[in-house]
Amino acid sequence: MNSTRPPVLVVGAGPAGLVAALTLLQNGIPVHIIDKDPNPRIGQRGPGIWPRSFELFNFLNVPEVNELAKPVSTHRSYKPGTMEVAIESLMMPHAEPTPAIPFHTPKLIGQQLLDVILRRHLEKFSCSIEMGTELRSFEQSDEGVTAVLEKNGILETFDTKWIVGADGAKGIVRKQLGLTFLGETRDDIRMVIGDIRLHGVGLDRAYWHRFGTFKRGVSLRPTDEIGEDGWQFVIADNDIDLTKVAQSEELIFEIITSVIPTEITFNKLVWVSEFRANIRMVNKFSEGRVFVAGDAAHVHSPTGGQGLNSSIQDAFNLGWKLALVEKGLADKSLLETYNAERLPVISEMLEMTTTILNRVVQTGSMTAVRSPILFMLGINYRFSDIVLDEFAIPGKPINAYGVLDEEHLEAGDRAPDAPNLVQVGDGESNGKTLFGLYRPWYHTVLVFVPSHAEAVPILGALEAYDTSVVRSAVVLPSSASVTSVASPADFVFVDQEGHGYSAYLVETGQTRVFVIRPDGVIGAIVHGAEGVKKYFSRIFLNVW
Repeated sequence: MNSTRPPVLVVGAGPAGLVAALTLLQNGIPVHIIDKDPNPRIGQRGPGIWPRSFELFNFLNVPEVNELAKPVSTHRSYKPGTMEVAIESLMMPHAEPTPAIPFHTPKLIGQQLLDVILRRHLEKFSCSIEMGTELRSFEQSDEGVTAVLEKNGILETFDTKWIVGADGAKGIVRKQLGLTFLGETRDDIRMVIGDIRLHGVGLDRAYWHRFGTFKRGVSLRPTDEIGEDGWQFVIADNDIDLTKVAQSEELIFEIITSVIPTEITFNKLVWVSEFRANIRMVNKFSEGRVFVAGDAAHVHSPTGGQGLNSSIQDAFNLGWKLALVEKGLADKSLLETYNAERLPVISEMLEMTTTILNRVVQTGSMTAVRSPILFMLGINYRFSDIVLDEFAIPGKPINAYGVLDEEHLEAGDRAPDAPNLVQVGDGESNGKTLFGLYRPWYHTVLVFVPSHAEAVPILGALEAYDTSVVRSAVVLPSSASVTSVASPADFVFVDQEGHGYSAYLVETGQTRVFVIRPDGVIGAIVHGAEGVKKYFSRIFLNVW
């Protein structure tokens, strides 16, 4: 095999492919990304980012997503045929920030801008996307994968070790793997979506406007990403030929004018696409050395805005595991847990978003979209073979897509944040956060102990692992009076305000160890050194 080729070929440069690539690059794994489109995609598309995804971008050290995303505007519905407001409502459930949940509210950022942000981060690793390049076929063996790529009509053989197919619902990777994509196409949910520049008398840009009904109407969401007169629009009408509408700027202008009873000046149609609700998923997320993620693996109703979020969470789950295997630190069997963990999550997500869709269709109201389950903070892998919990009660039913319950915490759950930790011996008064520690290229072992002396045996056990993939932090209670300590731990904190002990449900005086995976999930909750060793035996080969 040509050893100069990057070991991972990522097919598709949408958010899932870009997050997969960035996760691998931060783990020190070179990647090659291709996309069949000659130019980067434009369009707002699905703009909703939920709290769990903001956490993911935080771990990837991509703060611009949260900084540039905008709050969701209040929704205005109008009385039929008038500009008189019928209802004003918040589209999203209200949530207050808490120490454990710093990213507490959903926001909106167009996929075009999101892709630009992620590409800039890839460039820091000298990784650029080969546009206008299409995967035509591939063959895999025990040693690797041989792909055939086409660019400008010329075929090229590309030898690599792994392929990540993030090439969308119509992509080739899933089809060539022979994975099923069972589900349904909903003819009752068809719409034309796009980006447009227009000015409408009385259309206040502080609001998201909706005229008509979910089955037949127009919505306009203001977004300055398109321009100071930019809007994302949706046209819904099952009684007209929407395929024809999507191909005609004139028809789009006509429909908007006919539905919104005010004077409208059209500037430009920027981007448009026809959308039909397909609700489908694969029977498995991988075969051999080839994986699928995002829309290549699952498509669903737009209600709930879980699509992009689920896609990047697929990629994040896969990335750290693939990196450990490629480095020779984990057995190839670790990659089977990508499918084992994501399949139940996506299955429950499809069920949930379809239930919301049916309710919206039946009632014509978007209030069904306001469930806290959509924040995705309750998504968990408690059922996974690689998580270990020495405190959990066995035999509970799987609820992979649950609502966050901060009174319960088990291995497989999302790891909470805790701010204002005082780092012993740091000399700086600035408080540290747990989320500032978690990164996608190493496990973080949190050791909650009454005194540092009780952490020593646990820290001793960690010396067996390479510090590039395992880091440690001792968390002492607020009552501990420590100014300096010689410690083998990477960090020693005093939880001065008690946020860590509270979020992780540890009582002062207890010893409890949490192993946080590179994807921000609690891999283990154990009593001490033996539990830590047992957990890592499920992840790492005995290579040290």
